[in-house]
Amino acid sequence: MDSKIRFTPFYEALAKLHRIFRKKVDPPPKKVFKGKWALISLLILTSLAILVPWVSPYSYSEIHLEMKNSPPSIRFWFGTDELGRDIFTRIWWGARISLFIGCSAALIDGVFGILFGTLAAYIGGKTDECMMRICDILYAIPHLLVVILLTVVRGSGILTILIAMTCTGWINMARICRSQVLQIKQLDFVSAARLMGASHPRIILIHLIPNAMGSIIATMTLTVPTAIFAEAFLSFIGLGIQAPAASWGVMVGDGLSAMRYYPWRLLFPSAMITLTMVLFNVLGNTLRDRLSPR
Repeated sequence: MDSKIRFTPFYEALAKLHRIFRKKVDPPPKKVFKGKWALISLLILTSLAILVPWVSPYSYSEIHLEMKNSPPSIRFWFGTDELGRDIFTRIWWGARISLFIGCSAALIDGVFGILFGTLAAYIGGKTDECMMRICDILYAIPHLLVVILLTVVRGSGILTILIAMTCTGWINMARICRSQVLQIKQLDFVSAARLMGASHPRIILIHLIPNAMGSIIATMTLTVPTAIFAEAFLSFIGLGIQAPAASWGVMVGDGLSAMRYYPWRLLFPSAMITLTMVLFNVLGNTLRDRLSPR
């Protein structure tokens, strides 16, 4: 009798393991796999952008006139441009600029948008209406006009691009954060925190913003490719990064004029812009589907 009682938990554990292994395990959705591969690919791309310019035997501005417009080879993997500069090295220098601008713009937009949207939703009433009308007015200002004005005042450069992007880029984040906070502040745990005497900053920082982080993270991830494309477009039309600095937009603009005879000059920077935007969009869509409340 004692041995039976002693071994009963052991038999129950075996039965539980048997039931677990007999269950049909559903495979994770395909979007999760896509998101993981996108994240791994972005980590590899970022690592290459950091390491390649340091280990490359060429500088992004090093000129080899005797090797100008050379096709891809063992010496120059992606070929050379009209001045004999190594396109492979220039692409990874451009990746540094694009990733820095994209991540910085997303971070700045996130900080301003979260603060503005959260305060508007938490205070409510006429204050909320007034703050949202300010967003509508700023959203109506043409983005290209802001860039042109800042370029005339400050000159072209990375700082000018960041300022131009963040002047109106935080509005979308503010709207999303406001809609999330309007829903969350009606829940019982927020009312309980008020009844327990929690201060307004504590309610905002501890209860409201953390519970809206799912939508915030997804939106910030989707902001990065938008900023990267905006930087490439501005550099392409001559309002962004200027030569001899290596920018994907500058390289696409230079390669477009020689597309018929030297297609690799346009192919490789265009492929990098496309690949980076696709990876960030896949990752952002996966995060939005996984983190959004249901």
